[in-house]
Amino acid sequence: MKQISCWAAVLLLSLGAATAQAQESRQPLKIGGILDMSSLYADITGAGSLEAARMAAEDFGGEVLGRKIEVIAADHLNKADLSANIARDMIDNQGVEMIYDVAASATALAAAEIAKARGKIIMFSGPGSIRLSNEACGPYTVHYVFDTYAQANVTGLAAVKSGLDTWFFLTADYAFGQDLEKDTTNVVLKTGGKVLGSVRHPLNTSDFSSFLLQAQSSKAKVIGLANAGGDTVNAIKQSAEFGIMKGGQKMSPLLAFVTDIDSIGLETAQGLLLAEAFYWDMNDETRAFSKRFMERIKRPPTSAQAGVYSSVMHYLQAVKQAGTTDSAAVMKVMKETPINDFFAKGGRIREDGRMVHDMYLFEVKKPQESKARWDDYRLLATVPGDQAFQSLEQSRCSLVKK
Repeated sequence: MKQISCWAAVLLLSLGAATAQAQESRQPLKIGGILDMSSLYADITGAGSLEAARMAAEDFGGEVLGRKIEVIAADHLNKADLSANIARDMIDNQGVEMIYDVAASATALAAAEIAKARGKIIMFSGPGSIRLSNEACGPYTVHYVFDTYAQANVTGLAAVKSGLDTWFFLTADYAFGQDLEKDTTNVVLKTGGKVLGSVRHPLNTSDFSSFLLQAQSSKAKVIGLANAGGDTVNAIKQSAEFGIMKGGQKMSPLLAFVTDIDSIGLETAQGLLLAEAFYWDMNDETRAFSKRFMERIKRPPTSAQAGVYSSVMHYLQAVKQAGTTDSAAVMKVMKETPINDFFAKGGRIREDGRMVHDMYLFEVKKPQESKARWDDYRLLATVPGDQAFQSLEQSRCSLVKK
């Protein structure tokens, strides 16, 4: 009788494990975004990034490993502590297995710590701080679209080489702005230029007059905008009111998106140099994706939104190939598999989590050169990824073997 009871217990345990596994396989695979849905980065990320993730899930087939793919998002209100709390709740309580983006750098750094502690994959298309693949890197962290080093390297190098060799910075006073100013300063000095000064402004500033007057009085050839989104738009619009560009100084947005240029208008933005990871009108593939995206969002995708689609698709393909959602197994496939889609050709995720791909230098068209709304950029140069991004030898990531 004892032997029968023992076998019965083993059978019950086996049945219980099989039932639990079957139930898990029926649970949806949840992926979550922690985005700016209502403030200065809403056009860059926001509803567009959520829709891009949904498009990727739909195009993949809507399910993976027999599990329906569920895409969710939350608004972090540009508060780092709220971003961390959302990440914690998504992973601990809502069953989210991968975070597909966190808009803005301070909020991304906060969420990254939560994901790292819980061994979950977290991917970044919207934030720019290079710390995400350096001091704050993790085994399951991927920085996908751009970073402050690449933006500074592509834009700053081109500007100084063209004779724009004295700079003054208007810097958003948080992680992203500080890193962007630092990285651009290094490029300017290394290329033989000079930095004449800088001033920091609060995030989401409406009145740039005092900051612009300081920049104007510096007589620097270039006023570098180490900010993004609504701050970049407001700074450039107000600089036009002060006649700064008519006076001969050049405004250089060190991070700008096609939505920003549309808000500013070509009359004011014409001639601006900017670095981008993606532009909707580059080729047939980018136009095909962007047409589908515009049918849903009514404007073309930013590089951050295009990056969300590409990164989610890469993740789902890796889950299918790995046969599991286990972070280590999925990340191994993601790093071994090149990325070849409308967003990147020959892209690769390095050991520090940096996705390396080509970057592009654009000039904003004059109004008379533009054929229609959103026809804003003229391609000046393609910069290979190994030249645009920080090298592994320079990396401060603890995962990098030197």
